[in-house]
Amino acid sequence: MTVFVDSNIPMYVAGRAHPNREPAKRFLERVRSGDVDGVTSTEVLQEILYRYTALGQLELGLEVYDLFVHICSRVLPVTLADTDRARILLPGLTGVSVRDAIHAAVMLSNGISKIATFEEGFSRIPGVRRVKLG
Repeated sequence: MTVFVDSNIPMYVAGRAHPNREPAKRFLERVRSGDVDGVTSTEVLQEILYRYTALGQLELGLEVYDLFVHICSRVLPVTLADTDRARILLPGLTGVSVRDAIHAAVMLSNGISKIATFEEGFSRIPGVRRVKLG
């Protein structure tokens, strides 16, 4: 099973105590062991670097980035076709951020329908299904 992995998964694992930390940790263990084919995108990696830099925690961000890249089987690029697809998706969606529309477009362009995320907005995007993490 191929699953696109959103930035909040590795970030919850690396963060302080939170109810989402253990489910995220269990999921990434399944990716690391090969039970799940975890893929991500360059945009997700950008989000990780941006967030940790904004928090003044660049070293932790670099560590999260490196470990995440290491366990994902592929890192997909974001292309003009993907941003065009997100542009088409956005007007019909409420409660979905531009970043999440970009992730969905990358997924759909690459034939991936499942995403590991805690962002509920993905449930509103046609063709995208959130995997159960709890």
